[in-house]
Amino acid sequence: MSKFKQLYKPLLDSAQWLAPEETVIEGTEFGHWLLELDSLSRRFERHCQAFTVSLEEQTQLSRECLTGDERALIGDVDCLLRKVVLKGDGVPWVYARTLIPLTTLTGQEQDLAQLGEMPLGFRVFTDRSARRDALVVANVGSEDRPVWARRSRLWLNDKPLLVAELFLQEAPIYKESLSWK
Repeated sequence: MSKFKQLYKPLLDSAQWLAPEETVIEGTEFGHWLLELDSLSRRFERHCQAFTVSLEEQTQLSRECLTGDERALIGDVDCLLRKVVLKGDGVPWVYARTLIPLTTLTGQEQDLAQLGEMPLGFRVFTDRSARRDALVVANVGSEDRPVWARRSRLWLNDKPLLVAELFLQEAPIYKESLSWK
């Protein structure tokens, strides 16, 4: 098991997701990162010389492994599970877990299964039909040392996928508001 899955998957699994208005993020220095409706990958790209993606795992996931919350958002279907680490200049910034229903992987969207180390956001947000909804956030750290995560549903040609992102301590989201030293 990779270090990222071992350390960060439990944090995402333990997230107590809240609507943004139920938190204190709006109007903060980091809130605009969590509330980003466009491509987070494109935004990260502006904060480094080299933006890369490390594919940690890609496998089929049975519908029985989905949580009730996930089923409500994307349906009671088998999915392609994709776990990646987004990096700026080689430094891990985000651990991301994406659920792509197999029913989404049809027609134009079948290429989502072959992204490899290409950022999902680069593919999704070049499509005119792309939109984001059901955005929720969670602090999986502590009040004095927050570790933020967000989850949202993306739509491509009215086909859903679910993305959960954990912002690691070196991510630019924290550089503007906190010192981790």
